[in-house]
Amino acid sequence: MEPFVRHYIKGNCGILEFGNPSGNSLTSNMLKELCQSLTVLDSSKQVKVILLKSSGLKAFSGGASLSELKTLKSFDQAREFFLGFANLINAFRALKKFVILQIQGRVVGGGLGIVAACDYVIANEKAEIKLSELSIGIGPFVIEPAITRKIGSAAFAQLSLEAENWKTAKWARQKGLYNSVLNSHKELEKLAQELTKKFGNYSADAMEKLRKLHWKNTEHWEDILKSNAEITAKLLLKDTAQSILEKF
Repeated sequence: MEPFVRHYIKGNCGILEFGNPSGNSLTSNMLKELCQSLTVLDSSKQVKVILLKSSGLKAFSGGASLSELKTLKSFDQAREFFLGFANLINAFRALKKFVILQIQGRVVGGGLGIVAACDYVIANEKAEIKLSELSIGIGPFVIEPAITRKIGSAAFAQLSLEAENWKTAKWARQKGLYNSVLNSHKELEKLAQELTKKFGNYSADAMEKLRKLHWKNTEHWEDILKSNAEITAKLLLKDTAQSILEKF
């Protein structure tokens, strides 16, 4: 299987799915395609709610593609890569429609930025989380605003410092990153269907206005996420990060 991003419409639900045989990690091309697909679904008059999910039954996302990170040797290349995450989070922020996220397994690094940028998150009990950036010589600067918005500064600090430790789905639920945790994949899919149907029956105008309210005071993200991408790019090119990446 090659890395992919695809979207389609089922009833009044826009479904967006991505996959990568390398633990559903995210390449620069995938980040761009996710932005484009979100825009297409958000612009569709038929779509009232968006469901986001990744392929398979294992990891939801391994975060940034380590194989691509190893190829980034200039500041411009590294900045462009991390701007992919900044642009994706800003694309989520600008949506008019709610995004329901279905998580079947573990989430690492940049994948948590996607989780935090979604409006309603349901997860399997296997969906443990980890912010691993510090352990590879960088930091979760680009995704920090999105995660802190959901779980607060103290919980973000704990996640970012305990870069080699997994947190349970229950922990993520308690901190506000997940809205619901299910015992099986079957239950997860059932709830996803129920939620998309429920949201599909709500007033589109009311949902748009409510979403705008939820995302108030984030206008400055347009600039700060880009600035944070540059910080991350510089750290990636330092000897510490480069020597760690060589081991993968």
